[in-house]
Amino acid sequence: MENKLLGTPVAAAAGKGKNSPSVFSDHVMDVLEHVEYRLCDGAEDLEAIYRLRYNSYLHAGMVKPDASRMVKDDFDDLPNSYRFGVFFDGALVSTIRIHYASARYPVSPSTDVFGDVLARRLATGETFVDPSRFAADLEWSSSLRVLPYVTLRLAVVACSHFKPTYCLTAIKEEHSAFYHRIFRSEQAVPPRNYPGLTVPVHLFQSKCSENMQATLDRFPFFNSTAFEQRMLFQRPNRGELAPLTILPTAKYFEAA
Repeated sequence: MENKLLGTPVAAAAGKGKNSPSVFSDHVMDVLEHVEYRLCDGAEDLEAIYRLRYNSYLHAGMVKPDASRMVKDDFDDLPNSYRFGVFFDGALVSTIRIHYASARYPVSPSTDVFGDVLARRLATGETFVDPSRFAADLEWSSSLRVLPYVTLRLAVVACSHFKPTYCLTAIKEEHSAFYHRIFRSEQAVPPRNYPGLTVPVHLFQSKCSENMQATLDRFPFFNSTAFEQRMLFQRPNRGELAPLTILPTAKYFEAA
């Protein structure tokens, strides 16, 4: 691990400084050279990400102490749920969960909490990518400053694969400026209580047909090849093994 990969200010993503978005994107591309994504379905991997959630949320005051020292819920085991661990040089540094909500599988955390609004929209044919349970290792989040981008890249890859109407984000109010700046997300529903959390969340959404390409153009590290998309989100056929780890393909997309 090279020291130059650590500690880079994320303010560059806001466009501060001459050519900073390009410099910032190049830095994230370098970090991705050390990153692997793992779709977690086995007991050992799941325990690791559930414990990572707990440690992160407890430190942030989002959950109360619990003897199990894990955070999991009924949404984890849904057929449209994808639980990921993000590894940097072999170390688990963050995790995120992605749901794809559609008429076939309409249930996700956001469609449950904000069901009175989103159920009607699902019935009219809208579809949603719904990322949730983002959590980062406390030490790595302070040193690997671009970790939120590396982790949320999975939500963008999901949008490229599923091509939903909207990408949803149920977030704390203080995170809204980040999602608006990076993904052009706008508030869709005022804050509500979220199962298992001690703080209310706001529902933000980004319309993919209007905002996705702009996000990909501005931040090329969010790009992905069709191969990576399938490896991450296409369920293996019966009798086939899922890939153990998946490498980011943004650099190959850029080269092509």
